[in-house]
Amino acid sequence: MGELELRVAVRGQRSVAAHQYHRGALRVLRPHYLDDSGQVCYVVVNPGGAYLGADLFLLDVEVADSASLLLTTQSATKVYRTPGSFAEQRMNLRLGEGARLELMPDQLIAYREASYRQHTHITVRPSSSLVMAEVVTPGWSPDGAAFRYEEVRLRNSIRVEGPDGNRLLALDNLLIRPPAGDVTGMGFMEGFSHVGSLLVVDPRVDQALADDLNALAPDHGARTGISLTRTVSGTTGLVLRALSNSTGELNNLLAACTSLLRKRWHRQEPLNLRKH
Repeated sequence: MGELELRVAVRGQRSVAAHQYHRGALRVLRPHYLDDSGQVCYVVVNPGGAYLGADLFLLDVEVADSASLLLTTQSATKVYRTPGSFAEQRMNLRLGEGARLELMPDQLIAYREASYRQHTHITVRPSSSLVMAEVVTPGWSPDGAAFRYEEVRLRNSIRVEGPDGNRLLALDNLLIRPPAGDVTGMGFMEGFSHVGSLLVVDPRVDQALADDLNALAPDHGARTGISLTRTVSGTTGLVLRALSNSTGELNNLLAACTSLLRKRWHRQEPLNLRKH
């Protein structure tokens, strides 16, 4: 069990933590500044090392007007066997006007007989910028056989607060439930075993950007698809989904996508989030 609250605001030329609270098996390390942009980087840590059955983790993150936050994890999120229940993470994200959030966790690894649910509720303003990456991979045994997890549910709800009220931009619901009896692959995902997602909400999202992101896929061996979405007020977003048999391929693809966005929109160098 764990609870984490983090609010980031602008102070001088930098983004800093205006509020920070943790309880149980969640906390953040001291802030880092990876360049001179003023963007603050925080690393979420789970001292328990893994998620177990009936575990509940609550995260509440707010990025105030004009602030910029890069949020990542110390290591992969591991979900072990969850007999009789499921592990769950609920996250609330709120972005102010001109706020920027890059959410770049390490991969989620679901092991044999694991069941995991993740609900992320996101509220943005018309000028907010959000980039979220996620990779889901099955755990493996020492002899190379695939562990078969029960299911992984990832649900992202994105709403836009503006002059015309609170409007739904996207509801992204991913359910992965491997079929029983097939220990060599997951045929329901076209023979692939790993899935990666990239969610982008920003007023600069357009078809040209989607085409550029899609063009990166062949260089990284993944099969991808991209969907665009838009509210009546003009807020735009996209969801990229990628299939692969390799965590490394998906991580490299998502890193290439985020690097393109950082260079094009913010004139920043590619991320180096090496944890060891």
